[in-house]
Amino acid sequence: MRLALLGGTGDFGEGLALRFARDTDHEILIGSRDPERAREAVTAYEDTLETHGASGSIKGFTNEMVADRADIVVLAVPPYYVGDTVDAIADKLDGDTILVSPAVGMKRDENGMHYHSPPAGSTTELVANRAPAGTPVVGTYHNLPANTLADLETEIDFDTPVVGDTDAVQMVISLTNEVEGLRGLAAGPLANAREVESLTPLVINITKYNSELDEAGVKWV
Repeated sequence: MRLALLGGTGDFGEGLALRFARDTDHEILIGSRDPERAREAVTAYEDTLETHGASGSIKGFTNEMVADRADIVVLAVPPYYVGDTVDAIADKLDGDTILVSPAVGMKRDENGMHYHSPPAGSTTELVANRAPAGTPVVGTYHNLPANTLADLETEIDFDTPVVGDTDAVQMVISLTNEVEGLRGLAAGPLANAREVESLTPLVINITKYNSELDEAGVKWV
């Protein structure tokens, strides 16, 4: 399977790339608007993996190129870039490509972070509205801390709710569960995305007000 990370040169893309490259046999494709930046990121990720005695299949291209080659495409971009990114790759998507949205709209004030949903109701639903008809859209990975993912010396133990069409959800859950310390949990259809996304500012605020916690995540027991 080919997993594309659009915006894979950012902090969150780095964390996902390193975990999936280390723990799975899938080909990881790093996407960027700048192909040279994508290639530089691949070199850095390969060096990190080697330092930790691991390896993986990672390649870097433009966002459009990796979307065209992938089975699953993760929009690892900030929420304000999500719509434009989907538009840019729309002609590379079809009914066989799963589009994954981890982005969350938030606002910050003196009290902390607050959920800020777009008119569509959630960022995941915005992605579904912008994606070509027939493209399965899944929302997940919203609550995963980027820095912790990227630190391969840190063992993780996180759950991540997954919303969307049943078949696509099950495929993404299966992929997620291949990463050591990650567990995907079905959370219903896309209409439930706003509840899932709103967990993210809650997790950030709990970390803010509890200094002993280091980038807390979500775990159901």
